[in-house]
Amino acid sequence: MAFDPNTMLRLDGEVALVTGAARGIGAASAALLAAAGAEVLVADLDGAAAEAGAAAIRARGHRAHGLVLDVADDAGVAAAFEAVRERHGRLDVLVNNAGIALRKPTTELPRADWDKVVAVNLTGVFLCAQAAASIMLAGGGGRIVNLASIMGLSGGGLYPNISYQSTKGAVVNMTRALAVEWSKQNIRVNAVAPTWVKTELTRPLFENPELHARLKAVTPMERFPAPDDIAAAVLFLASRASAFVTGHTLAVDSGFLAQ
Repeated sequence: MAFDPNTMLRLDGEVALVTGAARGIGAASAALLAAAGAEVLVADLDGAAAEAGAAAIRARGHRAHGLVLDVADDAGVAAAFEAVRERHGRLDVLVNNAGIALRKPTTELPRADWDKVVAVNLTGVFLCAQAAASIMLAGGGGRIVNLASIMGLSGGGLYPNISYQSTKGAVVNMTRALAVEWSKQNIRVNAVAPTWVKTELTRPLFENPELHARLKAVTPMERFPAPDDIAAAVLFLASRASAFVTGHTLAVDSGFLAQ
C-alpha cells in the first residue's frame, strides 16, 4: 500500500526520547518530533534546561517532558529508561544526540580528556541504545537515530580533534552493527552525519575568522545548515518514510563528502 504523504512523517501516539536535547541539534530534533505528533522526553544533563525546553514545546501545543540524563553514567541511564518504561510503557524513538568536543593536538591531549569524550560520545550512545532496545524489543520494535558527524567519515585535517573524530567514526560502525543485530526484531538503527552546524559546540570554530573561511572554502555549497536542517533528517529516519532504511549514515554536509 502506498504511503500517504500527509502521514508518512507523522509520529502520532508514539514516545520519543532525545538526549542532549536542551540546546542545538537536540532541541531542534525534540521540537520537530513533537510537532510530528510524538510525546517527547527532552533529556539533558542540565535538568533545568531540559524542563525549560520541554516547557517551550508544550507552549506550542505539543507534548513534552524534561528528563535529567547523564548518558555517561551507567546507573543514571538505567534509572532514566526504567522511569520511561514505568511512565509510558513504551519507547518508539531514541535520538542519541548528546556529544562533546575537546579540540587539542593529539600530542597535547590528556588521557582524562580522551576518556571524557569517549564516555559521552561513544559509551553514552551504547548505553542509551542498549537501554532503549530493551523497551523496544518488548514493544515490538522502534527506531534509533544516532548523531555521528562528517568527522566520523573523513580524516578532517582542518584542525586537530582526534577524540571527536575517533568516537564519531565508531558511532558510524556501531550504527551498522546494531542495525544488523536488531533488524529481525523490527528495530531500525541509522545515523545522521552533520557538517559544521552553528551551535554552542561549534561556536569557537565560526568565531575564528581564518578558520571560518577555511571551512567555507572546503564546503561546496559555501553555507552551513541550521539545527532545524539536521532535525529534518532525524525525523525522516525516525518515521515510516524511511521504513526500509537501516544501518545507514545520512550525511547532511553541504556537499563536503562528495569532493
